[in-house]
Amino acid sequence: MDMLLEESFSPSKPGIVRASVRKVRRLLRGTASETEWASSNLITCVSARENRHSILPPSAPDPALLSQTWKTLQNLYERYPPQPLTLKLNNFASISTFPSLEEIKHHTDISKSDALTSRQNHAEVIDSIPPIPQNQFAGRGVVMLAGGKYSEYAATGLGMLREVGSRLPVEVWMKDKTEEKDGWCDELAREGMACRRLSDYMDLTALEHPYQWKVFTIMFSSFAEVLFIDGDNMPIQNPDDMFEAEDYAATGVVLWPDYWKNTGSPFLPFVMGISDEASEMMRDQKTVESGELLWNKERHWEALCLAAYYNYYGPKYYYTLISQGWAGWGDKDTFPIALQSLHKDCYMVPYGLRAMFVNGTGFVEGMIQSNPSNKTGFEPMFWHMNMVKWSIRNLLCVGCSSDPEGAVAASALENEQSPMHAHLKEGRPIISKTNMESFDMNPEPLVWKSMEHTTCRSVWKNAELCARTREHMTKAFGFQFRAGRIATILGYGDRLCVRDS
Repeated sequence: MDMLLEESFSPSKPGIVRASVRKVRRLLRGTASETEWASSNLITCVSARENRHSILPPSAPDPALLSQTWKTLQNLYERYPPQPLTLKLNNFASISTFPSLEEIKHHTDISKSDALTSRQNHAEVIDSIPPIPQNQFAGRGVVMLAGGKYSEYAATGLGMLREVGSRLPVEVWMKDKTEEKDGWCDELAREGMACRRLSDYMDLTALEHPYQWKVFTIMFSSFAEVLFIDGDNMPIQNPDDMFEAEDYAATGVVLWPDYWKNTGSPFLPFVMGISDEASEMMRDQKTVESGELLWNKERHWEALCLAAYYNYYGPKYYYTLISQGWAGWGDKDTFPIALQSLHKDCYMVPYGLRAMFVNGTGFVEGMIQSNPSNKTGFEPMFWHMNMVKWSIRNLLCVGCSSDPEGAVAASALENEQSPMHAHLKEGRPIISKTNMESFDMNPEPLVWKSMEHTTCRSVWKNAELCARTREHMTKAFGFQFRAGRIATILGYGDRLCVRDS
């Protein structure tokens, strides 16, 4: 059990006190050695959010140059649109049963002449993609799309990124200034993160659906190599070494699988130019879950621009062509389809995703994706909160349906029908014990630590929610909270020490 800062000092042993004071001073200043950090029982008194490794926020690429790149691409896309401009999105008879071959073949009405025009225009786009802008992208980093209510979820994931030890710089993208939480970007900068606005690089008038924006955050990011993470996703172990994974080095792209196989129109491979006729050749392919992507822009700029073309016409044409409106309609499969159109290899993580259950129930609240560096079996790396969004307001707020900060539906604590209600009311862990045993890890305490920071010590701080959060953490996990008296004496402010059992 980690000891609180105060408990590490013994008046009866002045030599130890002096040594401890010197060690604490190094720890608090961020000048302690790795050995001291690894062995210190004071580690929980120094927040993982204090940027002790001096990670610098990334510098922005030239907005004028990238805006011009976008205008060139947009003109290209509009010169060669798919036909028809809008495909009718029809509902399948059942969303719970995988459609039959006959249903897939005849679900979306596309004429051969329209498909041929789309194929020809698709080929023209490929032939005319401009080269990657020079001297604009460098290094490796994390890109996350946030904004509005998704910024609260992103705060949890970004906190987890630092809690698990990542030293990567981060760009947090939002649509425009209206989606920024006042003061949040200044807080992020202190953790080696930078806010970016898509509106600084492009006119979003023609891109109204958030699904369309993901590809452009990768495109305009300052990084040459990008780990993209959705705003409702979070790493549960340090992802930094994924850039060194053997299969990423070989291909330049890592993708993660979704639950189901491809349900695209038989005309999809024809339009892509990989088949001379309508074909069911893609029926047995796994679809992609794009809550996380690892992408080398210098090696796959052309495919990124082609994926952007699919997303530009996504809601009206390509999302429907690719999935026909069964499960997974959206941007997610535009990335592998672009690579396949260009005959480029990628690494698809071979281990299927795992469901994350609420303890004692059959309710799936999220999904877990594997570490691509592990070649021997499934190893948890990402927790995508696709069903239940983990933010304090979503879990513990009372009365947030009329919150002036932005209304949210009844929290899991308020909603007696929520599978999490009893856990939160009684102060019990939420995640399934069976999950934790099979994963040989338990990320939930760290997730609560990230959310505690958000609700107690950030621009979202709220005294009532902070108290409720700490009460739950104490009951469920044995956390203890106490102001750091010695830290205050040493001049480091009223730092909070956290102990978990």
